Amino acid sequence: MLGWFQALMPKEERFFDLFTRHAETVVAGAEAMRGLLQGGSEVPHFCKLIVEREAAADEITRSVLMAVRRSFITPFDRGDIQGLISSMDDSIDQMHKTAKVITLFEIDRFEPCMTEMGDVILLAAEQVRTVVPLLRSIGRNVAQINIHTEEITRIEERADQLHDRGRKELFLKHRTGDAMEFVIGADIYGHLEKVVDRFEDVANKISDIVVEQV
Repeated sequence: MLGWFQALMPKEERFFDLFTRHAETVVAGAEAMRGLLQGGSEVPHFCKLIVEREAAADEITRSVLMAVRRSFITPFDRGDIQGLISSMDDSIDQMHKTAKVITLFEIDRFEPCMTEMGDVILLAAEQVRTVVPLLRSIGRNVAQINIHTEEITRIEERADQLHDRGRKELFLKHRTGDAMEFVIGADIYGHLEKVVDRFEDVANKISDIVVEQV
């Protein structure tokens, strides 16, 4: 009886609006991250932008979690909603952590592979922004959703390659010089790789949701 009654109730479309707003905020953060990794005098400005975008994303995340608690009907499993928004939020949280490390060490020049990872991070964020609205109609959009989640996985593999190549170049550059430069550079590479790893987590969570819903 309860299942029949729930089937008649309208599902909470606001979840999808919040997911989309969050994805757009993450893209804005990724754009700032790419700008940051260009280096130069604008680094503090872009670090500040990332902090602001992360704070905005946190507010949206709180709205989603509150809506989960207050809504009688949700578009899919409550745990999946919480897992999806949390994984999305983890991506911009990691951007924030990266910006904090860069600020701490007062870095304003970046290695070529770091700059390229900024481009990769933005590509991954844009894929998430594209795929999230498709969750409104999972059954109709399965093929497109799979295309985008698979593309995020390929982007993550590209980030891994840049991470490894960049660390190798960093080692060769500093092996007879300043070891601290290598340590700091390697730390930044690690944080940048984690940003893209978090986007892969989003893709994996979306794939899990698709499997459960189709």
